[in-house]
Amino acid sequence: MPSSAAKMHSSSPATKALRDQVLKYARERMELDPAPLDGPQTLKYLQEHASGTISETGLGGTKALKVFEEVLAPACISTDHPGYLSFIPTAPTEAATLFDLVVSATSVYGGSWLEGSGAVFAENEVLAWLAKEVGLPKSSGGVFVQGGSLGNLSALVTARHTAIQERKKNKKKMPKRWSIIASKESHSSLKAAARVMDIDVITADVDAEGRLRGKAVLAAAKKAGKGLFAVVATAGTTNFGIVDRLDEVGKAAKELGVWYHIDGAYGLAGILDQNSKKLFKGSKYADSFIVDPHKWLFTPFDCCALVYRNPKLASAAHTQHGEYLDTLTDGGEFNPSDYAYNLTRRARGLPLWFSLATYGVAAYRKAVADNINVAHKIAEVIRKREDLKLVREPELSIVVFEKKGWQLADYEAWSDRILKQGLGFVTPSSHLGKPNARFAIVNPRTDVKLLTQIIDSMDQK
Repeated sequence: MPSSAAKMHSSSPATKALRDQVLKYARERMELDPAPLDGPQTLKYLQEHASGTISETGLGGTKALKVFEEVLAPACISTDHPGYLSFIPTAPTEAATLFDLVVSATSVYGGSWLEGSGAVFAENEVLAWLAKEVGLPKSSGGVFVQGGSLGNLSALVTARHTAIQERKKNKKKMPKRWSIIASKESHSSLKAAARVMDIDVITADVDAEGRLRGKAVLAAAKKAGKGLFAVVATAGTTNFGIVDRLDEVGKAAKELGVWYHIDGAYGLAGILDQNSKKLFKGSKYADSFIVDPHKWLFTPFDCCALVYRNPKLASAAHTQHGEYLDTLTDGGEFNPSDYAYNLTRRARGLPLWFSLATYGVAAYRKAVADNINVAHKIAEVIRKREDLKLVREPELSIVVFEKKGWQLADYEAWSDRILKQGLGFVTPSSHLGKPNARFAIVNPRTDVKLLTQIIDSMDQK
């Protein structure tokens, strides 16, 4: 008789039956078009219907799957629903979702070349493609990490480590405080990274359109002192989708002699649209950049591409050393764990690789361009409504607008109502203290008809 522990890994009839049930559920979920939007449940409801699932004896796979299917999953909003327009949604392709299953099923480890060279090679093919699109040289490289926050942190750790080594080499005095420059519109993850690193963020003013410009960087540098080691530009702000003047900021960073990082978590994917490519002029100056494929490159959570102009600098900053790691770190191979603040990692870049290999880059270019086109079309609809007002003209695929006369409570009541109806998920946002509505369009199935229905629902009770 196999032990209880062995049964968890056996190929018994019960295990095979559970495998079929799980795959059947996954298949049926993927065949929904679209899946129900669903929504959150109260703690009381979940306690009443899903407590007690963890016990010494276990429920058994069939019952556990039933709890997930009937209680837990419906209490989660489907981020791939075309009406999910809050925050930044995700809309993975079918190929990417399917291959996400394969990554887990094959137990691929993505931390070292020794253990996962095939997976690492495929991930690096994608990173090389992204680097080329942005304008970085063939010698560029990096790693797929969990998300943009970790990507920004790892890039800044590399930047500071590089600055420290350069000062040591040139026998220069270390500053009392290290600092970076970012715009007032930059993502909150930069402030979080600064707290972790114990550095200062010098905020630079933006122009009337909300962009960071070169002159503002140089002005902010006067406040930064001698500890300035990096300038961060944003390629598509989360709130409005604004792209900083990447060329001006990059030239300013080079004039100051500091690292130039581009946070393109959401918006840098817009570079694939030929009509929008001009917005990203100057991305070629970056020493590092990030872009989140789980945002606008149609990949499942969680996946952020972190790319360095000179990967050796990242390796010098992040490689971990230990007796049991010597066989990896001394081997001279490309180990993804050496290029960010991570060690154990799944090969999270493989679903994107498989999707790109399946559909081709041209399909991705069209999907991104279509999203931007839909954003501009619904902006035109809003512009023609006397009761609505665009807060700012859309640049990429984010549309922000106000309902005249509405207060925050009105937006909240409307948001709750359309979520319960299964029409859409649009949480209130704000700008300069005024509440508004915001569409973040990254799903190719989100069309003008649905967005118009959501706008029309603002007049319903």
